[in-house]
Amino acid sequence: MKRFLSAVFYIITGILITFVSLIGFASRWAFTTWGDIDMDEIVFHLQNPLEGTGNGMIGDFLLRAALPTVLILAVYIVLIILFKKGKPRLLCTCAFLLLTIAGAFLVKNMIWKRLDMDTWISGRKTYSTFIEENYADPASTPLTFPDKKRNLIFIYLESMETTYADEASGGAFPVNTIPELTQIAMDNEDFSGDAAALDGGVVLPGTAFTTGAIFAQSAGLPLKVSIGANFMDTQSSFFPGVTALGDILSKEGYRQIFLLGSDAVFGGRKLFYQDHGNFEIRDYLYAKEAGWIDPNYEVFWGFEDEKLFSFAKETLTELAQSDVPFNLTLLTVDTHYEDGYICRLCDDTFGDDQYANVMACSSKQIGAFLKWIQEQDFYDNTTIILSGDHTTMDTNFCADVSKNYQRKTYTAFINSGVQPAQPQKERLYSTFDLFPTTLASLGATIKGDRLALGTNLFSSKETLLEQYGTAQVKKVLMKRSALLEQLEKVDADASEALYERYRLIFKDSLTFDSFDDKKDLLQIRLINLYFLDTLVDDALTIHVDHIEAQYQEEGKTQIYTLQLKPDPKDSASYIGTIDLSGFDQPKGEIKINIYTENGTVLENIVSRSFSY
Repeated sequence: MKRFLSAVFYIITGILITFVSLIGFASRWAFTTWGDIDMDEIVFHLQNPLEGTGNGMIGDFLLRAALPTVLILAVYIVLIILFKKGKPRLLCTCAFLLLTIAGAFLVKNMIWKRLDMDTWISGRKTYSTFIEENYADPASTPLTFPDKKRNLIFIYLESMETTYADEASGGAFPVNTIPELTQIAMDNEDFSGDAAALDGGVVLPGTAFTTGAIFAQSAGLPLKVSIGANFMDTQSSFFPGVTALGDILSKEGYRQIFLLGSDAVFGGRKLFYQDHGNFEIRDYLYAKEAGWIDPNYEVFWGFEDEKLFSFAKETLTELAQSDVPFNLTLLTVDTHYEDGYICRLCDDTFGDDQYANVMACSSKQIGAFLKWIQEQDFYDNTTIILSGDHTTMDTNFCADVSKNYQRKTYTAFINSGVQPAQPQKERLYSTFDLFPTTLASLGATIKGDRLALGTNLFSSKETLLEQYGTAQVKKVLMKRSALLEQLEKVDADASEALYERYRLIFKDSLTFDSFDDKKDLLQIRLINLYFLDTLVDDALTIHVDHIEAQYQEEGKTQIYTLQLKPDPKDSASYIGTIDLSGFDQPKGEIKINIYTENGTVLENIVSRSFSY
């Protein structure tokens, strides 16, 4: 027994070393890679598939998080083997255990502080009516389009900020890394008024990652999902209660295409664009199928922006041949963190600063693409919008930028169908405001000049930031919103994929505590760490009513049923005792069924064989 307990001690220590090391290195990797990552982004992406992730990111994680963990575990195992027995082995294991416990506290404190968990948890517990009180429902707001509808080219510029311009232009860098984009914004409309500095959109909670940014700029809302409920890859719709830019333009007869150099599935982008506007998706996978690129071609996240703009020219030429108004939405990728992608067009103007060289290259390519558009016949009736999706997550690039500097996304409206009501006024706005402003730039009139949480910047109406202040708006958006959860409308019952997700979560949760072979009594335990007393998030009000265990003898139809009860000594488990005295065979199967308060039955969520 002593030998067995020692082995268990060594194994448990090894498991703890692995777990704490992996969490620690993974956290360090995440904070180094993404910098100002927040919990809303983490929650969203944890509930999405890895499909479409850039090929370098997974490799980088394995190198910087998984590999060091394996090495530390290997050192522990080697030392345990070398110290075959006695005090040296025990002292070595205890030393590792103490270091692991200390490391666990350090990792916990690092994560807690960097993610501002106190504020986030407080927000998850508190509801705010701010969104309800300021929400202008696009579905019921009167919109009027001109008889001759304008085309739209909307280009999301990955991680593009006004910050990258020189200080004289309102940026934060000594040398301008985006000179072409700076000039474009100054020559067109960025809502800076008479100010010499570039203006752009403030990034608010729930909008600081690509899918959240797209959602904010085309639906006017933050992308905040229900915890434990919204597995986006299991859903057949993306916020079905929302009316977005694509929905409105589709209703007006626009042909819409989403063109990008990565897999559109990543982050739910494909689902969003198909669900809101029936967009044609032309992504990395489409490019291979259509013969645009070789089936084996892959760089960075798929294909580079040089190809994106080339394919965009072909697509625009195709769209312009029809009398139907079009909306071509592009998403660039070369400027994605970390450090971006150097293509054959990039110079080394900024020496070893790869990200600066990538930004300069992107600025040059966008300038050339815009010039090409302006030379086409369709340009006169086309509005072009250049917009940074969010501020960069590359921690090093903006490390020297003052904390007092307000970083903003790059914005430029080109060839708009309307001019600002107050052209001299510098506007304070968020990326929410681009939603109604985009429609206004197409010549549409919006009753009240507001849609969702956005304000038409061409009007004189105040934005939410101008009305309440940036700090106050950020504070209230950290809290939950009943309206936002209603608009989300997660389907927790009908999705077979979601059901399979539950099965995967509960895969190893059914255990056997003890078996009394004299009385044929088997005590079972369902370890319920994930859902606790609810199956999904409280926002859906789908609570567990009871949990049932069924035992069926092999080859027989007789079933023994009992209801599991919460373990009074362990709130994370349900327990029960199966009486096997009425069965003949020494082998059978135990199945767990979960019944929810709304009548849903998840049958055979987990099962396990038992023999005696």
